[in-house]
Amino acid sequence: MTAYAPPVVHRPQRGRLVLVVLTWITGFVGAGAAVFFAAQAGDVPGAALAIVFALVPLPLILLMYWWLDRVEPEPLRYKWAAFVWGAVVAVAISLLLEGAAALWLEVPEDVLVAVVAPVVEELAKGLFLVLTVLRARRIIDGVLDGLIVSGLVAIGFAAVENIGYYAASYFGLGEDGNEIAGAEGATLTFVVRGLFSPFAHPLFTSAIGIAMGLAAGRRSRAARWALVVAGCVISVILHAMWNGSLVVGGPAAYVVVYLTLGALLVALGCLAVILRFRQICTLWRSLTYIGQRGWIHPAEVPFLVSFARRRQARTFARQHGGRRAEKVVEQYQALATELGFLHDQVMRGRAPRDGASRTYDLLDRMHALRPELRLPPALPPGMR
Repeated sequence: MTAYAPPVVHRPQRGRLVLVVLTWITGFVGAGAAVFFAAQAGDVPGAALAIVFALVPLPLILLMYWWLDRVEPEPLRYKWAAFVWGAVVAVAISLLLEGAAALWLEVPEDVLVAVVAPVVEELAKGLFLVLTVLRARRIIDGVLDGLIVSGLVAIGFAAVENIGYYAASYFGLGEDGNEIAGAEGATLTFVVRGLFSPFAHPLFTSAIGIAMGLAAGRRSRAARWALVVAGCVISVILHAMWNGSLVVGGPAAYVVVYLTLGALLVALGCLAVILRFRQICTLWRSLTYIGQRGWIHPAEVPFLVSFARRRQARTFARQHGGRRAEKVVEQYQALATELGFLHDQVMRGRAPRDGASRTYDLLDRMHALRPELRLPPALPPGMR
């Protein structure tokens, strides 16, 4: 009888439970705050309309970010924490500081909207990325990771901010100063914010996300901080361009800024798709090399990289071994994905200091699953 090594025991990361608990508590507080903002509409139908309008774009937007994060998915707790931070913490920081600027410093409204708000809001959103890098650097180890995390923070922020705008528009205090009230006023604001500019905040904050992703690959601390500062500045400038065109620029300036930011958004989307495609290529190359070294069987690689083959492998395992076998294959695929990207970093000299030890640790965990691993028969040569 073959003796298999016992599975490697891994202790939960320190602070994981605290993060989850704090995130849920903050999320519930945020839900209450969202209802409070919606109540500013003045009646129940208006409050309900404000919440519905804020929720309508979310499924499609979140689906896009899920698709981008599909190759190397980050832990769900961090993605949920990013959304909650934007929806609750960043909104709270912005309200407090902007309110203080208006009441104590008596900043004019146009300056508050065009200058103060972009600075405060972008730094409040970007603070989550800074804390994430300090707390768990592995979460943001590339530009695509930075785009995903910053986007989730911005989506949460925009959702709660929009509730306030829709409620105010329903009450008759629209952001453009018109007197259209009721459902018509809220709908007009929804068309502007929910349909024509749902990616405004993700676009602004993406500059910080890109900077964080680039900084992750730099050895020099000065270079890392320079990139972060540059990202924050660009993020504030983009936000200030948008807000400034609304309050001081007039219709012509608004159209120019809208088209300019729209072009940047298209470019950002193309960049994200290219980076995702490169992730898949990197995973193929890295796991193929790992297979050639004999750390895994080369026939396993298609079932660890291709989404269709991965799904085929899980289905095969469930049909031949039940839910437990499917779960083992799913865990094996997740470990192989992490191994592939980590090994690529090691080979390029960009891995963290514990990169080599983590590589062998992942291999140990994969080998511990092998006794229960059920994969489909090997594919014919040359077939993926």
